[in-house]
Amino acid sequence: MVVIYRWIDSLEDEDIQFMKRFVLSSGSLKDLAGQYGVTYPTIRLRLDRLIQKIKIWDDAGPEEDRYVLFIKSKALNGEIEAQIAKLLIQEYKREKGE
Repeated sequence: MVVIYRWIDSLEDEDIQFMKRFVLSSGSLKDLAGQYGVTYPTIRLRLDRLIQKIKIWDDAGPEEDRYVLFIKSKALNGEIEAQIAKLLIQEYKREKGE
């Protein structure tokens, strides 16, 4: 039986590397902060954002549109503004007749 986790496909390579370092450091945010040369709160924020990315995909039902999830993840990454993401999703749904 093959199980596909949509959330993992949505992550950037640097997110995967962060997860790897997190596991290898036994979940120590202090150690991660040292590895990245940043403060503990910076690492905590990065971990919180990663958790949010995973939840966007994990909480979505099978009927959730991949485009909508993609736009949400881009907003979460800070690649597009939240208001722009909202407008894109609204227009997309309007075009689809939802």
